[in-house]
Amino acid sequence: MKILPLSKLIEKKIKKYNLQVKFSKQLKLLCLNPKHPSLNVELLEPKEFGIYSFRIDRKFRGLFIFREDKKALEIINITVHYH
Repeated sequence: MKILPLSKLIEKKIKKYNLQVKFSKQLKLLCLNPKHPSLNVELLEPKEFGIYSFRIDRKFRGLFIFREDKKALEIINITVHYH
């Protein structure tokens, strides 16, 4: 699966929270196997929006959508999971 380029806002968050290594590792797993157990991918509510989350580490999760038109994933945000 292809990943679309990250927005400047997401790149800033990755740098701000020092997630470069963890994010890169999880992104590779997401490309190779979106169902990999360490990603803990979940479809978020409301389900009709088609927004999924994946685990970056115990604190942070990445949000993404499937872009059928581009046959790719688009990372739309990084959030604090238990906030």
